[in-house]
Amino acid sequence: MSTLDATRAELALIVLYLNKAEARDKICRAIQYGSKFISNGKPGTAQNVDKSTSLARKVFRLFKFVNDLHGLISPVPQGTPLPLVLLGKSKNALLSTFLFLDQIVWLGRTGIYKNKERTELIGRISLFCWMGSSFCTTLVELGELGRLSKSMKNLEKNLKNSDKYQSEEYRAKLQKSNERTLALVKAGMDIVVAVGLLQLAPKKVTPRVTGALGFATSLISCYQLLPSPPKSKVN
Repeated sequence: MSTLDATRAELALIVLYLNKAEARDKICRAIQYGSKFISNGKPGTAQNVDKSTSLARKVFRLFKFVNDLHGLISPVPQGTPLPLVLLGKSKNALLSTFLFLDQIVWLGRTGIYKNKERTELIGRISLFCWMGSSFCTTLVELGELGRLSKSMKNLEKNLKNSDKYQSEEYRAKLQKSNERTLALVKAGMDIVVAVGLLQLAPKKVTPRVTGALGFATSLISCYQLLPSPPKSKVN
């Protein structure tokens, strides 16, 4: 493949990535929390960027609550334990509620909805819903990692006379385990971010801590949305 073809392929992946509303939202999220880290809650240019980017992001999330509403009523994979099913559905319900209420907050912040006190109250309720969904995600990922670990150990026993990394099934499970571990780390940090935004522990979770963790989880989200590179053909 020539240099031009390689460059064209890389640019095509970038275009594919930036065409996703979710990807643009997460890039804006990184800018928002990076600004929060720099401002540390003090007035100035960085805080203005934080507030304006936060408002701009809400446009990307218009009607996004439908996604989790669909997940709420969709059937779960066969064999999933009931506690994980309930936690997964609770996550969908809480996240859908957060995204729905966030639209009302957007209406209030833009001046369409005039009741400022109720807008602030709805904003806090939505953040509690987001924190709850992150907590449910943490428990779901822990449970799924436990199930994956048990499955991988059983597979290792069956492959004890061969190289387990040569097994396509084992490599797929290992990749899934890595993805779920990353999702677990992200969900755990998101809980702390929510605590910071709600100012539940202002002395420990300062705007700078909130900004740093929010920036880190934004980068993780950006990474999770990266398109898979095209597989090279093997003769």
